[in-house]
Order: sequence, then C-alpha cells, then structure tokens
Amino acid sequence: MNDTSGLSPVALLRLADQCVKCGYCLPVCPTFRLYRDEADSPRGRIALIQGWLGGALSPTPRFDAHLDRCLECRACEQVCPSRVRFGALMDGARALRAAHGRGRLARGFWHLLSTARGVVALAAVATLYRRTGVAWLVERLGIARFPRLAFWHELSAAWRWPPARPMSVSAAGASPVGLFLGCVARATHTDTIAALVRVLERLGIAYVVPPTQTCCGGLLRHNGWPRAAEAQLVRNAAAFAGLRALGFASACVAELNAHPALQAVEICRFLRDSPQLAAATVRPLRARVVVHEPCSHRHLLRDTAAVYDLLARIPELEVQPLPGNDQCCGAAGGYLLTQPETAVRLAADKIAAVRALQPACLVTTNTGCAIHLAVQLRAAGLNIPVLHPVELLARQLE
Repeated sequence: MNDTSGLSPVALLRLADQCVKCGYCLPVCPTFRLYRDEADSPRGRIALIQGWLGGALSPTPRFDAHLDRCLECRACEQVCPSRVRFGALMDGARALRAAHGRGRLARGFWHLLSTARGVVALAAVATLYRRTGVAWLVERLGIARFPRLAFWHELSAAWRWPPARPMSVSAAGASPVGLFLGCVARATHTDTIAALVRVLERLGIAYVVPPTQTCCGGLLRHNGWPRAAEAQLVRNAAAFAGLRALGFASACVAELNAHPALQAVEICRFLRDSPQLAAATVRPLRARVVVHEPCSHRHLLRDTAAVYDLLARIPELEVQPLPGNDQCCGAAGGYLLTQPETAVRLAADKIAAVRALQPACLVTTNTGCAIHLAVQLRAAGLNIPVLHPVELLARQLE
C-alpha cells in the first residue's frame, strides 16, 4: 500500500535527503513556473521540510502556505535523476503536520466530501443555492466578482442530486466487472456514470455495483489523513473482493491500485482492449475534440494512449491533444477548493488554447479536472462542453 501514515520524522528526513538539489524539477513544476519562488518548487519544499524536521525551522503560516500550494501533480518525479518519491514525501509531511494538531477543521471537510452522506448534503446545499434565488442575488450584487466566492458560485452549477445506483447486469458465461463510482463524482458526473452504464449494456458486458464501496481515499491522503485513507482502501478491497474494479476517474483508479488486493483498471483502457467493442459498430462523428491529459493519467497510470486509441474507434472524429498537457490544470483533487486563485491562474493557458482551437468539446478522464475546466470555460464565456471519452462513445454506439 502507498502508506505514509507510518513514516516517522526520521524516515521522512531520510526520504528528503535523497534530493541532491540539482534543480531538474524546477522547469516542470507548475507553481514554480507561475510564482518564480524557490519555496514553491519541489527543491524548495524539500529544503523547507528538511529545515522543519531538522529543527532549524518552525512551522509558520508562510511555511504552511508553500506546502499547501503544492499540487502533487508528480511532474517532478518524472524528471528526478535521484528518483525522489516527492508525492510520498509531501503526503508524509502533511500527515505529520496534521498529527501535530494543525488542520483539524479541514479534516471534517475532507471526511464530508469522502462520504456518500456528505456528498448528498453538499448537493442539497448547491441545489438550494441555485433554486432559491441566492445565486441570482449574488450575481446581481456583483459579489461573484471576488475570486474565491466567484469560484464557489460557479462550482455550485456542477452539483446534481445523486441518482439511484444503477442496477447490475449479467451476461451469460461472463465474469462481471465491478463499477467504482467514487464519492464526489456521484453528484457531479451523473451523465458520465449513465453513459458508462449504457456502453457496458450496449456491448453486453456484465457489471455489478458493490454497495459497500466508498471513496478511494485520495482526498484524505493528500490532505494529511493517510490512516483514514487507508481505511477507505481496506473497505473498497472488501467490497471488490473477486472483482476487477472499473473506474472512470484516472486519479481514483491510481489510488485504488495502491492497495495490493485491488485490481483497478481505467475505463478507456478496459474498453480499448475489449473484444466486444472491437466487434461493435460505431457511428461516425464529424467533429473535432481536444483531449486534456490529467496529471494522474500521465504521471501515475502512464496510459494516456488508451484515451486516443478509444476515441480513434469513432470514425471521422478529429482528435487533438490540448496544448500544454505537460502542465497541471490546477484542479489537483481538492486543490481547486483550497487554492482557487492559483487554480484559476494555472488553468488560464488551457482555456486560451481551447478558445483558439474552438473544438466541439473538451474531453478528460479525471473528474476534478473536468469540473475545474468546465467552470473556467463558463467563466470565460465559452459554450464548450467538457465530457468524458465514454460519453462520446455512448452517443455513437446508440
């Protein structure tokens, strides 16, 4: 398991000491490129952690800000000649910080997002905000001009009331796959879930939806609560026992695969390799789509080719990668909620690229990225939908 909860300060310091301060990470770090501050680079953050664990530095709000501004996109790990496990180091540092009593209020927030009841509650709040006229009043008063409030205001449009869990479907002589639906995605990506179910049923692929599944634990792990994250993984391992877990969010699939008893596969790879799709007739679609490659798909699953291969099954579809796919869009799990100003700035180049290309839609395989980019496209006045690749496939299979 990707367990950082047991890392002592000595073990964390040993991990940090693997960094030779070469600086190869600086050009690929989104926050360093944005702020040009050494403390907002992987090398700088490692130095801060070393100073803290070695007793030379005391945690301050400024210290916390530099650690919290890290996206954990893991781009630095791809270029590090010393193979520093920066993601594990950052998770461990945040966990140690939380263990010292800082961030207890935040724990309640991340736990709320990581439970079915919490997602339903937030969906209810977002629905009331929109339907009772409060959102209209906010727009009329101009309060939405404030960046942080404007972000939450736009984000509320992404939440929907979670639908009933889809029924299981069997196929003669076939072993079912288990659908992993996640937590927040149940309320923000209802169309994606419906499209996934339609594709599997159209292709005759048996599936079940384990009722005891829960959040993958990523939100908890990356915000300082690894033991709670491990508990989520253990619960999912039991829920998917004997099943191949099929997920549509690349970050969730990567997190599930951290548990040795979980065999998770991303939906684009699964469908791309399925004989049922190879034998199916897919209607042509004369349109251009642009593919956003999430950091979780590029750096953790390392399988973005599956997305392009799947889309290539749609005749006449013009597929183009989004310029700047090597840089994080700013969503980064819960980052778009805790660091909205930075998240908006990191998405600016991508929105400009979409504006220039004017595609029929933007596709991505990560739910957080999809929400973030959809919000930013709306804020920029662009009526370009953000879809999961399986949504396009579902339309053309029908």
